[in-house]
Amino acid sequence: MTDALLILTMKWGTLYSSEDVNRLAAQVARHLDRPHRFICFTDDATGLDARVEALPLPELGLPEGSTDTRWRKLALFRDDLCGADGVPLAGTALFLDLDLVVVADLGPFWDHPGAVAIIRDDDLFRPKPLRRLRPERDAFLHMVGNTSVFRFVIGAHPEVLRRYLADPAAAAAAYEHEQQMVSDILNRQGSLSYWPRDWCVSFKNHCVGRGVTSWLRDPVCPPGARIVLFAGAPKMGDVLAGRGGRWYRRIGRIDWLRKAWAGS
Repeated sequence: MTDALLILTMKWGTLYSSEDVNRLAAQVARHLDRPHRFICFTDDATGLDARVEALPLPELGLPEGSTDTRWRKLALFRDDLCGADGVPLAGTALFLDLDLVVVADLGPFWDHPGAVAIIRDDDLFRPKPLRRLRPERDAFLHMVGNTSVFRFVIGAHPEVLRRYLADPAAAAAAYEHEQQMVSDILNRQGSLSYWPRDWCVSFKNHCVGRGVTSWLRDPVCPPGARIVLFAGAPKMGDVLAGRGGRWYRRIGRIDWLRKAWAGS
């Protein structure tokens, strides 16, 4: 399967389960008709389906004694990201977080132009007019990508991880989270491009009606959506468990989302 497309995800700790990984792998299989490998980097492979290639979490390389793993995803930018046999992985990979639901064909994510393609983070949220009071900050935040869904060439940008490891404290002081640093470095190189805004949508902001509208209709999947993400609250697990509603935001029936998530 040397020509198989690479789909990557990560699971560590107890926030997500093996079943979350298995369901995502099944969603990918339903919505990607090209040969592919589904790889999960994890600290616990218990319960993962045979279709999932479980690999150890790549080393972030933090200084000895450091326990800050919030930016663990940066390890994906290692120039020696390895497979099960210790041979470095190679080729173009699509990374998917576990808190999302695939609802349509993933093929276009491979055909979209650009060295590193990513969600524009602003596309997941409603406009923030007050940000315009600080034009420079507004422009920076409008540039930032969301690494929940991004495509990159494995080993092509080791400078991202090296920049962080050169001074983790300085990186944490300069950026609120890893996706800001990733976006800033790649944007300055001219390597960053964005998915069409209707491909990756926010459940809360694009599927659920706003205000009183949420009480008048159930959530719907927007036309053109390929992936539904859960940015902020409510979380995916809460929504699928029938929770997450508020007095100002009714969730309602989500049969279409459950079917996409569970495959039945």
